[in-house]
Amino acid sequence: MTNAAAPLPDPDLLTSQGLEAQGKGRILLIACGALAHEILALKRANGWDHMDLQCLPAKLHLYPDRITEEVEQAVLAHRDDYDRIFVVYADCGTGGQLQAKCADLGVEMVAGPHCYAFYEGLDRFAAHEDEISAFYLTDFLVRQFDAFVWKPMGLDRHPQLRDMIFGNYTKLVYQAQTDDPALRAKAKDCAARLGLAYEYRFTGYGDLKASLEKQVATT
Repeated sequence: MTNAAAPLPDPDLLTSQGLEAQGKGRILLIACGALAHEILALKRANGWDHMDLQCLPAKLHLYPDRITEEVEQAVLAHRDDYDRIFVVYADCGTGGQLQAKCADLGVEMVAGPHCYAFYEGLDRFAAHEDEISAFYLTDFLVRQFDAFVWKPMGLDRHPQLRDMIFGNYTKLVYQAQTDDPALRAKAKDCAARLGLAYEYRFTGYGDLKASLEKQVATT
C-alpha cells in the first residue's frame, strides 16, 4: 500500500506566514508562498527529493520593498546547510534590487519581471503588446482573492474605490496552473466583481518547471 501524499499547505498560512524548510536535501529553494503548491507538485511528480523548500509569506508582494531584505535573510540563515540555494522569485517589483542582491550573495534566481511572465513563458508573455491594461490572477491568487486583493485594497469596506483602482484596467486574465472548474468559476466571479472582462489561459507551470529542471541538471 502506498502512502497518501502529504496535504498541501493551507493558502492562508502561505499568505501570512510562508513555509519553513525541512532541513533535508542538497538544494534549497527559497520561494514566494504563492508558488508553494506548484513547486511541491513538481517535486512530487519528478521525484526531486534532493530539493527542499522554504517559502516567504506571499503577502510580501503587497510590500515589494521588503522582498530583497527577506530573501537575503533567508539565504544567510541557510546557506551553510545546503550545497546550493536557488531563489524562486522574479524581480517582483523590486526594481532590480533582488537581482543585484542575489548576485552579491552568489545565488541564482528566476529570470523575468514577475511570476505572470514565467508562468506563461517569458517570450510568449512579452508578445502580448496590448496587455498594459490586463490584471492577472494565478491559481493561488484566485483562491486568495479576498485576502490578497479585495480586503487589502479596502474594497470590502469601500466598494466605490473599485473604479479608482481598476478604472484603467480592461480585463482580468486568469493564468491557470491546473484545470479546475471551481477555480475557473471563481476567477470569472472575480472579474465580475472588479467590473472587468474575463479571459482564461491555461499556462501550466510554464518556465517555472524549466527553471527547476535546470537546477536538477546542474546538481
